[in-house]
Amino acid sequence: MTAAQELSIAHHFAELTDPRIDRSRLHELLDIIAIAICAVVAGAASWDDIEDFGNAKLAWLSTFLDLPNGIPSHDTFRRLFERLDPDEFQRGFLGWIEALHEATERQVVAIDGKALRRSFDRARGKSALHMVHAWATANHLLLGQVAVDEKSNEITAIPGLLEMLSIAGAIVTIDAMGCQKEIARTIRGRKADYVLALKANHEHLFEQVVAFWDGVSPRLMRGPEIGYHREWSEGHGRDEFRRYWATSDLSRLKGREEWEGLRSVVMIEAERFIGDKLSVETRYYLSSLENDAKLLNEAVRSHWAVENSLHWVLDVTFDEDRSRIRKENAPENFGLLRRLALCLLKKESTSRRSIKGKRLQAAWDDGYLQRVLCGNAEN
Repeated sequence: MTAAQELSIAHHFAELTDPRIDRSRLHELLDIIAIAICAVVAGAASWDDIEDFGNAKLAWLSTFLDLPNGIPSHDTFRRLFERLDPDEFQRGFLGWIEALHEATERQVVAIDGKALRRSFDRARGKSALHMVHAWATANHLLLGQVAVDEKSNEITAIPGLLEMLSIAGAIVTIDAMGCQKEIARTIRGRKADYVLALKANHEHLFEQVVAFWDGVSPRLMRGPEIGYHREWSEGHGRDEFRRYWATSDLSRLKGREEWEGLRSVVMIEAERFIGDKLSVETRYYLSSLENDAKLLNEAVRSHWAVENSLHWVLDVTFDEDRSRIRKENAPENFGLLRRLALCLLKKESTSRRSIKGKRLQAAWDDGYLQRVLCGNAEN
């Protein structure tokens, strides 16, 4: 099997269950899936867009799809993705991404949530869908996701997401919502390390950590007992000076044994200058890593980048926040189409254009679109 065949749509989605009744099947399931993926890579944001793409690219699509009845209608695309099992669809998605992903030791996997803001349906009493992602920050690939109805349900969803992933040797970063003992236990059980943001939702533990750092003498803050790192960044009219401290002295931390593998507590102080205005923010973390402040800095900084690498691109380039696709399984499945398209576009490295530019290039150039689908494999 060639690399291009290994990454083919048919290979990764062959096990999908067709939700349609036999007599209504004018188009092959994999043809519909393939057209939708190609269309979203090339800029489609709706079922009508997907149909229009198919009709415009009929000659090219016919070189690798049978299409005995031409291009499906927008209603056919809509009905199929409303009924398609999102868990099965995600398994195909993850198989494709796994073939693209080259895991590295100490890779940072950021767990973070994002709402599909306009996916709510008041008439059916349905709240907006919330997706919890596992994002490989170095490779810019989505390793997995789970859908929940409310942001508060992230706590129960994250352990299940972690169980889906091959994360041995990775550093898993999660914001304060995921700073939970069970989640720490699950991460260590998967042979990974964690960096968990700590806020006042863990009142007693938070107070202990704040009190510890408040009580450390200035001499020790730069001594060998405490890991220290600092860095300066500037840009977009803002200068920021950050200092990182980490200690493995947990002797005064009550209940520390309840946090599986806990080895250090971290304090980050960020001084931000915008014009002549100064703001100071202090953040705290729990980690199973030793007190290597530079490594912890890299993990935390990588987690912050998920906002620009994933969430911002989905909203601005893929118009996810404005999408009114909302019935049945369609929001989750179209969300998967967007995320698969984003991962394929980020993985394609022959073009230096932005994601928006790559989507335009894929719409105009069939050869480039084929390269995107094959992950730079030889066609």
